[in-house]
Amino acid sequence: MAGNAATPGRSVTSRALAVLGAFDGRHRQLTLTDLATRAGLPVATAHRLVGELVAWGALSRTDSGEYVVGRRLWDIGLLAPVHTGLRQIASPYLHDLYGATLATVHLAVRDGRQVLYVDRLSGHASVPVVSSIGARLPLHATGVGKVLLAHAPDDVRAEVLACLPRITPYTVSRPAQLRRQLDKVREDDYATTVDEMSLGASSVAVPIRSGGDVVAALGIVAPSLKRDRPGLVSALQVAARGIGRSLPGPVGG
Repeated sequence: MAGNAATPGRSVTSRALAVLGAFDGRHRQLTLTDLATRAGLPVATAHRLVGELVAWGALSRTDSGEYVVGRRLWDIGLLAPVHTGLRQIASPYLHDLYGATLATVHLAVRDGRQVLYVDRLSGHASVPVVSSIGARLPLHATGVGKVLLAHAPDDVRAEVLACLPRITPYTVSRPAQLRRQLDKVREDDYATTVDEMSLGASSVAVPIRSGGDVVAALGIVAPSLKRDRPGLVSALQVAARGIGRSLPGPVGG
């Protein structure tokens, strides 16, 4: 393969990391052939590495024969400061929000050009929610994502605005429209979405600040925001300020 020929001296570690790096938000389940292709490895090499990663728990094999990220890898990821410190500090506030609203509550940080869900409490209402702890979703189609994108560096916003895939018929996919929305997010200090990530789900989110910097976002998903938006925004902002005051310093990038 061309990719393999270009890097004949790759170590075993770099090859194993390439296998793990083959997974992303759009490729959560991969066949062995797909893994080999995306990692730039011969199938035989990928097969050996995948077998070791499955045995260790970094990968799991589904009933259909595809591979997914394993639980042990996620358990180790939870030890990262971005997860442990933020999650522990935010946990009581998330539970308070959940108790007051019975809605799905999200805690998220920006991970490159995606939003990474650090914690989540599932609500009682029957709302289609596609996020899960550890999931990465598009910044432009989620409430927490729009908050984080509005406060992201200029180069990150430019990269996201250059590619705005339409996930539902209501996803904002025109750069000019999204720019206006992000300006309003910075002005209002909260973001909303309606049916943009999944039909039948609306979201509202606010920034969490530490030392003046937006380091995370706190959001709620509900069937509709028509009547409850002011109350939800107020509750989120109170919680976000409490979390921010308790944070020791910047927690995300």
